Amino acid sequence: MTTRGPVARPTAGARRTIYVVRHAIAAERGERFPDDSKRPLTRKGVDRMRQVVRGFAEFDPTIDLVLTSPFVRARHTAEILAAGLRISKVEDCDALTPGHPPADVARELERPGIRRAVALVGHEPDLGQLAAWLIGASQPLVFKKGSIARIDVPALPPTGDGQLVWLATPRMLRGLV
Repeated sequence: MTTRGPVARPTAGARRTIYVVRHAIAAERGERFPDDSKRPLTRKGVDRMRQVVRGFAEFDPTIDLVLTSPFVRARHTAEILAAGLRISKVEDCDALTPGHPPADVARELERPGIRRAVALVGHEPDLGQLAAWLIGASQPLVFKKGSIARIDVPALPPTGDGQLVWLATPRMLRGLV
């Protein structure tokens, strides 16, 4: 029989966690939304993301801050995430808008107040490239709409030496509830 010792608490040198979250299903680009930054989530996107967050909550994540692209669909996804996990801090982060390199996002992670974990809500293909950069992979990871990945890093800001702990599709997370 094995016995468990006390649960380890984060210390100054403890690993940090980055949750990478792709926005939920949004309205299609086109005549109705000529400005890509204004495209909202669809009703289906909202409903499914709420289910995704309920599944994600089964992991009992402790998140200090949610950083989000200010684009409407990402911001709404971040708000659903924060509400479902009872996170009080959601801040816009321009580095999470399309077209920014991973190093820009890494610099944003120097913000005070991130003790253990941060969630980053954004867009593809940038999130896949960011996740690959965080773990030192040469090929981007693929994020379906509503997917979440957990990447642990030795310190913030990250330097590309993180570890992919898991990458879950929305279907997998919805299946947990």
